[in-house]
Amino acid sequence: MKKTMTGLVFTIISMLFLNGCSSVGAKTESLLGVYIAASVISLLLLTAYFCLIKKRDLWFILLFLSVFVVNIGYLSLAMSQTLEEALLANRISYLGSVFLPLSMLMIIINNKKLRYPKSLPYILVGVSIIVFIIAATPGYLDIYYKDVSLVSLNGVSALDKVYGPWHVSYMLFLMSYFGAMILIIVRSAIKKTSASNTHSVILIFAVGVNIGVWLLQQIVKIDFELLTISYIITESFLLGLNLLVQDEEKKRIIPDAVQTTENAAPVDKTVADNTDEALSEQLQMFVNGIPTLTVTERTIFDLYIKGNGTKDVLAKLNIKENTLKYHNKNIYGKLGVSSRKQLLSLAASAGSSISK
Repeated sequence: MKKTMTGLVFTIISMLFLNGCSSVGAKTESLLGVYIAASVISLLLLTAYFCLIKKRDLWFILLFLSVFVVNIGYLSLAMSQTLEEALLANRISYLGSVFLPLSMLMIIINNKKLRYPKSLPYILVGVSIIVFIIAATPGYLDIYYKDVSLVSLNGVSALDKVYGPWHVSYMLFLMSYFGAMILIIVRSAIKKTSASNTHSVILIFAVGVNIGVWLLQQIVKIDFELLTISYIITESFLLGLNLLVQDEEKKRIIPDAVQTTENAAPVDKTVADNTDEALSEQLQMFVNGIPTLTVTERTIFDLYIKGNGTKDVLAKLNIKENTLKYHNKNIYGKLGVSSRKQLLSLAASAGSSISK
């Protein structure tokens, strides 16, 4: 709970930071200070993730890195002295912007324990790269911006843009991601497949903040990039969610009835039905996570189930210990467990639900 409260503190600080922006409008020279603060806060949140979260996730790392890159891009743009520098800074901000919704979507998918094709992340990364290339064309082509010039207000630089025909590609890109996120969260809530209503509320806020700010900037001309703040609020919400999940996993207690040894027989489904609700939810998350394992991860999983120890797995797969640790981390994350003992316990409880 202490760590969860730390995440909420980050969220509150971010919100206060957003409220403070209302006084900036009359003093455009202070915008540079806001960009600097946003960059520092995004770096602190990235550091906080590595310090507070034990079971780190690739998509969370990508999220926090993306927000930091976006803010560095906006800061560099505000400090640019030439159009070439400003366009380079603009490309940096887009580099983070195209991978940010991707990481958010994958975090939501994993939180809801949804099955997806193994090729999906690669396809989404490929689409993000294509969109980035299009957004990076200003200065070379006029397809994204028909015309662009550098303007300066009290020492703060900005781009004065006339959008080209291909600018709509980025808008469709964002709308597709936002729509997919909302659809997944709503579908999960309706079918009651979410592990917690609190998780859904946090995710709705995280996505909703970005949608609201993005729509505001499409309707109202604002000199300041409000997305710098909304991104920080988003990662604060998701950091809080990760801390919440981490705390929940610590509080889970597996009843003695489902404790197993290497020779224990699989527990019948009726036994699982008689366990408490918390165990049932965890067991469902465990079973749903098995199909998401890669071929190598499933092989390691099966070896553990058959009673093989670390040395046995290393010898049979001819891999190094660090490689096995990497696979274990991914397996535990996908199955919602924190140890091999917990994995074996849930596997015994799942019984015949585990299939190839």
